[in-house]
Amino acid sequence: MHNRAMRTPYFRAVCLSALALLAGFAAMALGAQEPPTVPKEIAAPDGEHVLLRVHAKGDQVYVCQQGVSLSAWRLKQPDALLFDKEGKVVGKHLAGPSWELQDGSRVKGDPEAKVDSPERNAIPWLRLKVLEHAGNGALAPVTTIQRINTKGGAAPLSGCDEARGGKELRVPYEADYVFYAPK
Repeated sequence: MHNRAMRTPYFRAVCLSALALLAGFAAMALGAQEPPTVPKEIAAPDGEHVLLRVHAKGDQVYVCQQGVSLSAWRLKQPDALLFDKEGKVVGKHLAGPSWELQDGSRVKGDPEAKVDSPERNAIPWLRLKVLEHAGNGALAPVTTIQRINTKGGAAPLSGCDEARGGKELRVPYEADYVFYAPK
């Protein structure tokens, strides 16, 4: 196409209309996400809607801590990649706990409610309140996060003895994280 044709008001109007239409479809798809069915203890607060849902796959990293009367594996941090529904890596889940997307947005949460996972040897399902934000991307408006559909990741009940004091153990896990923002 000739460069001058791309500068005509008609061409610009068509392009802008097409972009607006695509943005509208994307917004409808994003807003059309239904909240997952979860126990009431970890339900999102009223007035919030699903903004984003990702799948995490990685490890829960534990450290063997020696105590006076009890030694146990204590959570150090998660270390997982976040995937969109097409299986594309879109971010990571790190210590904090925090979530960071490739667009540079990041949130840090604090667990405020939990329920046991229906899966054996799986970490609990959680509702987390967002305490900190960084960046202006997709996570910027997020106020609540749910961790659901967990598989694996639970700390071992044994094996933390004096010989393993201070040692790390990585336990594979998977979970879905659902991010909510005010309506």
